[in-house]
Amino acid sequence: MTFAIDATPAPASIDTLGGETMGTTWCVKLVAPRASLHTLHDGIQSQLDKVVAQMSTWRDDSDLSRFNRARPGSWVALPEALFEVLSCALQIAQASEGAFDPTIGPLVDAWGFGPRGRGQGVPCAEKIAAIRARIGWQRLALRHDSRTALQPGEVQLDLSAIAKGHAVDLVAAHLQLHGIDSALVEVGGELYGYGRKPDGSDWRVLVETVPDRDDTGEPQVLRLCGCAVATSGDRWHRYRHDGNEYAHTLDPRSGRPLERAPVAVTVVADDAMHADGWATALSVMGAEAGLAFARRHALAARFVTRGTSGMEVATTREFDDRLDT
Repeated sequence: MTFAIDATPAPASIDTLGGETMGTTWCVKLVAPRASLHTLHDGIQSQLDKVVAQMSTWRDDSDLSRFNRARPGSWVALPEALFEVLSCALQIAQASEGAFDPTIGPLVDAWGFGPRGRGQGVPCAEKIAAIRARIGWQRLALRHDSRTALQPGEVQLDLSAIAKGHAVDLVAAHLQLHGIDSALVEVGGELYGYGRKPDGSDWRVLVETVPDRDDTGEPQVLRLCGCAVATSGDRWHRYRHDGNEYAHTLDPRSGRPLERAPVAVTVVADDAMHADGWATALSVMGAEAGLAFARRHALAARFVTRGTSGMEVATTREFDDRLDT
């Protein structure tokens, strides 16, 4: 779990719903005085199931897998949500100069983190070079008038670094459409909060780093009122091979897992999709370059790194402005 929802006991007027999706869990805290919780639960799960059906790399029948199998040179019609997420992914890829890249699928498999990569071990330099020669966000093209994407040949999309954020936004929009004026939505650690709790206060979440050894100082609390927060870090999804440890966050520019990666990069944004994507992009850039980029572009970001005397924290002014002080 990336974030901890405020541990203060919830008033009776705040209800909690939860379930499973995308290999993780979801949780929604909401103020629903006149709504059917059973109906709301089913509606939330239905929205999340749509994201899986469209964007999962683990399902051969997903729309994303259909694109990945498409004939070279063909323009593939995409569902509206998938097209929106892919468009956002390409915008972040361009702005980050490739630190974020939705065509990274073959690298994810090669390093053993994807559906076709389990048990493969560490790829050799020749294999990495061959994969890098056929990936690259620049190879993609979109037609917005027809919501189609060009499959140039051998492009394998992987939207895992942004799809959960989109799922959070989708659930929040679904709740608002059904008359829920206040909720805190969480999917796999990515959150979006809107409205106010019955006591008039904002939704508050604790920013975590490494729960079993968080020596970054006093806990930091974020206020979520019409905004989202996401974290990328080196402690999630990793494995050891021949005495070396490999993290799941890959640098598309080198074709390898990050070295000396930040322990955690947290981003606050107006929506969870952008927070999710930028948390990954800044992680790939690294602590120094990522922090400089975030400050130049006014991103609300927090970097936690390992220093000689323990964990070190650096933030942008925009992140500090979001803190509950």
